[in-house]
Formats: sequence, C-alpha cells, structure tokens
Amino acid sequence: MDTLLPILAGAIFATGIYLLLRRSLILTIIGIILISNSVNLALFSLGRISTENPPLIAAGSMEPMAPFANPLPQALILTAIVIGFGLLAFALALAYRSYRELGTVDQDELLKDAEDTSAGIVPKENLENRGDA
Repeated sequence: MDTLLPILAGAIFATGIYLLLRRSLILTIIGIILISNSVNLALFSLGRISTENPPLIAAGSMEPMAPFANPLPQALILTAIVIGFGLLAFALALAYRSYRELGTVDQDELLKDAEDTSAGIVPKENLENRGDA
C-alpha cells in the first residue's frame, strides 16, 4: 500500500499532463483537475496512512494518547480539495462562456478570433484600417 499510492499518483499526474496537451478546452480543464487530485493523493500517501488514535486530547490530560495520527496532511488535502473545486467551477464557467460566445472549445480556434479587441490584441491589418493607430 505504501508503494501503490505514489505510483497511482504518478500515473494520474501523467494522464493529467497528457490531457493538458490536447486542443480541447474541456480536456485541458479535466487535466488540471487530475493533476490537482494526484497531488492530493501524493500528499495523502506521504502523510503515512495509519489507523492510530485520533489526535484528540482527553479530559484531564496534557497531550494526546500516543501513537496518534498526523492531522496536518488531512488538513492540507481538505484545503486543496476546496481550492480545486473553486478552480473547477471558475474554469467551467469560463469554458461555457467562451463556447456560448465563440461556438467552439478548440483552443486553436479561440486564438483565431480577429474581432476580439477586449484583450488589446489586434491584428496589424485591423490597426491600419482603424485610423487611431
């Protein structure tokens, strides 16, 4: 079990990198989420999974009963899961908006939109025709 989880985390990370290299915006978002989950799994496996006592201090005692489980990896992973969910929701909202506006989720097609001047990227031929350049 100690060697299986890091190998699984590496395989999920490699799959996420592969999906990041695809042209579809949705596959890129799925790749980012897979990378986030693989890092969570790696942190979880590095935190030494054990079935020891919970890190709670009993009444009248000054310290928890030894041996106790380390709560820090669990807290870090819980925080990372919440941040990852927020990232997923934001990225899906952006992908949906770009699909509604441009009709595609292909990243190469998104870059070809010559009418989009909101980012300040204007083709040279459009600068010459505008008159204010």
